Amino acid sequence: MNDRGFAVNDCHAEIIARRCFLRFIYDQLEMHLSEDPEVRGQSVFELRDGGGYKLKPSIHFHLYISTAPCGDARIFSPHGQDVETGDRHPNRKARGQLRTKIESGEGTIPVRSSGFIQTWDGVLEGERLLTMSCSDKIARWNVLGIQGALLCHFMHPIYLESIILGSLYHSDHLSRAVYCRIAGIENLPDLFQLNRPFLSGISSPESRQPGKAPNFGINWRRNDDTFEVINAMTGRVEGGNMSRICKQALFDRFMNLYGRLSSLTGQSVTTRPTLYSEAKAAVMEYQLAKQCVFQAFQKAGLGNWVQKPIEQDQFEMSQDVPDIQLKPAEGDTATTEVKKGISIFPTLEQISSLSLSLSLSLSLNFPGEKVVGQC
Repeated sequence: MNDRGFAVNDCHAEIIARRCFLRFIYDQLEMHLSEDPEVRGQSVFELRDGGGYKLKPSIHFHLYISTAPCGDARIFSPHGQDVETGDRHPNRKARGQLRTKIESGEGTIPVRSSGFIQTWDGVLEGERLLTMSCSDKIARWNVLGIQGALLCHFMHPIYLESIILGSLYHSDHLSRAVYCRIAGIENLPDLFQLNRPFLSGISSPESRQPGKAPNFGINWRRNDDTFEVINAMTGRVEGGNMSRICKQALFDRFMNLYGRLSSLTGQSVTTRPTLYSEAKAAVMEYQLAKQCVFQAFQKAGLGNWVQKPIEQDQFEMSQDVPDIQLKPAEGDTATTEVKKGISIFPTLEQISSLSLSLSLSLSLNFPGEKVVGQC
C-alpha cells in the first residue's frame, strides 16, 4: 500500500484487466484532442448532446474470466453446473455475504459482522489490509459501471454486456453474486441502474489446475510494446517503480484531459482538483450511487463494505505525465488481455493459461448454458 497512488493493491486478473480497460478508455478519449476529424472518428466515443461523450451504438463490452471470480460466485461452486445441476438453496443467508480477500491471495473470508474502518496507522503497524472479493467488486460494477469515478466526469456509466466463465460456472451462484443479491437497491441517481449482464459458461470448459496463487500479475493491452509484470506482494514493477495501471498513472491521464474535453461536470481551471480524492468526490451522482450499493448490501443483511484508509487517495498528480497517442495502430480491435503465471519475473513459457480479457464486440454467440437477467 502506498499514500502516493504508486501501488496496485489488488493483482487478481479481473482487477488488472479492468485497470487495463481504463487505459484503453483514456486512449479513446485522447483521440478527441486531435484536430484531425479522421482520428476523432476512430474513437469508440462520440460527443453527446448536453456535454460529455457516449459509446457508439455498435460498441459493447464483454468480460471473460477463466474461472468463477473469488468470493460469493466461487465459494459455493466447487464444481461446474454440469456436476451440480441445481442449487436447492441458492439464496440462503450464508450465501451472498460480502467477503474480503486474504492478503496472500489464498481465498476469501466473510466481512466482520459489525462496521469496521481500516486506518492508515493500523495498517502501518501490521494490520492486514482488507480488499473486497472480485465477486463483490463485479456486483459493484453492475451498478456504478466499469469506468470508475474519474471517467464519469466525461461519460455516463459503461456496463458489461456479458460475463462468460471458462470453468466453475453455476448460473444460480454467478447471478446471485454479480447482481441478484442487491436486487432491492433503491434511490439510485438517474444515470445509474442495476445492470443484469448476459451470463454463460462455455461449451467446452477449460481444464483447471488448482495450485497456489501466483505472486505476480501481468498486464498488457493492444498497442503496448511489452507486457508489464507487477509484484503482487508490493504492487509495483521490478525495481520498485510504479505500474502503468496504478492509481497515480491513471490520475495523471485524467488530469491531462481535465478542462480540455467536453465534460458532464463543468470543468474549468478555477475548479481544477488538486487531489485524487477531490477529483472522485466531484462526481456527486457517482458517489451517491456508491452509497446506494453499500446500503443495499447492508439492508440485505450481507455485511458492510470495507473501504480502504482515506489517506490512500489523498495524493496529487505526479510530475511525469504520459505521452498521448492520438492514432491507434492499424487493425486495432481494442482488445485488452491479462494473464497470470507461476513465479515472479517469468519467461513467456512460464505463463499459465489462467487468463481474463475485456474486449469490444459487435455481436455475441456463445453455445454454453445462458442466464439473462434472472434473480
